Amino acid sequence: MAFPRTSLRAFLSLAKKSLSTATESSRAVTIVVGNESADLDSLTASILYAYIRSSASPQNAFTPLYIPLLNIPAKDISLRPEFKAVFHHANIEIPHLVTLDDLPKNSDSELKPENTRMILVDHNNLQGELGRLYGSRVHGVVDHHEDEGTVISDTEPEPRVIEKCGSCTSLVVRTLKSAWDASSDGSSLSSGGAHAQGDSVMNDAYMIRTWDAQVAKMALASILVDTANLTAENKVEKADTEAVKYLEAKINLSPQDAKHWDRSKFYNEINAAKRNIDDLNLQDILRKDYKQWTENNLKLGIASVVKPLDFIVEKAIAQSTSEDKESEFVTAIGDFMADRNLTLFAIMTTSTSPSGDFQRELYIQALSTGHTAASAFAEHARKELRLEDHSIAAISETPGAMQPSSEGPW
Repeated sequence: MAFPRTSLRAFLSLAKKSLSTATESSRAVTIVVGNESADLDSLTASILYAYIRSSASPQNAFTPLYIPLLNIPAKDISLRPEFKAVFHHANIEIPHLVTLDDLPKNSDSELKPENTRMILVDHNNLQGELGRLYGSRVHGVVDHHEDEGTVISDTEPEPRVIEKCGSCTSLVVRTLKSAWDASSDGSSLSSGGAHAQGDSVMNDAYMIRTWDAQVAKMALASILVDTANLTAENKVEKADTEAVKYLEAKINLSPQDAKHWDRSKFYNEINAAKRNIDDLNLQDILRKDYKQWTENNLKLGIASVVKPLDFIVEKAIAQSTSEDKESEFVTAIGDFMADRNLTLFAIMTTSTSPSGDFQRELYIQALSTGHTAASAFAEHARKELRLEDHSIAAISETPGAMQPSSEGPW
């Protein structure tokens, strides 16, 4: 039985409390979790999936309530200023989120794998400690990355959607559109659900439209940021444009939201918040959007940064007390790798060039045991990604810094 429709704020509070109860009493739970970088797309995709599915769950669902899990500790949320900007529009706050801190801390917990079902969004291979504990319990996925073949083929009643798209959230919208519309007709609202917040029975429809608009703006945030407000031609797919159209229609059904809605203004606000990393130190910049995995017995890591490599280099130099400024960046990256026992580490940047063009850069640093893998990657990717040798002022003599041209498919 699906849960009655309520606000996103109330839903997240319920989800957090329910996870705690399940942990204490060994009850079954369904968790929707994004990737380890916990970027905006992972956040919105997991919350949207859990919210809509909980109000319109299939009859044979593992549990009627789906719990969205942010795949980082709560302290790392502060590294993502764009979250706070989005939460303002969705009427939620950071304490409402379910994070890794809300999971049991030891193997003797009551959150047993057999009582758990995992749905993946924005990735299709559960990594790290979650993967070790619950990798065999993945029974659904919505993702826009390359299929790694780790999710079972039959995930019914949950979807198995893995296809190219600018934003994973767009695929979640498309997958659950019918369920969302059904939950918005008013019949799924609990008795007194809206008026418990000070509204009469006559205002149930008004409240649902308000809630829909709040959720729609949350979902739009990641889609617009990931597709540069639908202008990134090499990323935008039909699912993205259709999702934006659908979500804006939800906003326009809410009178109080429609009169103030300005998509470009909204995008600029969220995008500016995401790129506001000037006050972060180098370590925090690198771990803000970071993923790590093991492949062929090599531990690999990758960080995505919304500033050019020159900015990162200058951060390393500014934090250094060494007189050898040219080597400080390489040393700082080496320290970051050592802290995580990485064999190979890559930094991918997105920024705007001095001429106003969108550009991406790629920097790779490896231990001696990873040089072969790094060289093989560079050789394989040079043509596909249009990689060019790239000099950075402070590390101009350092091999391994490369960037694709601004016209490349990245």
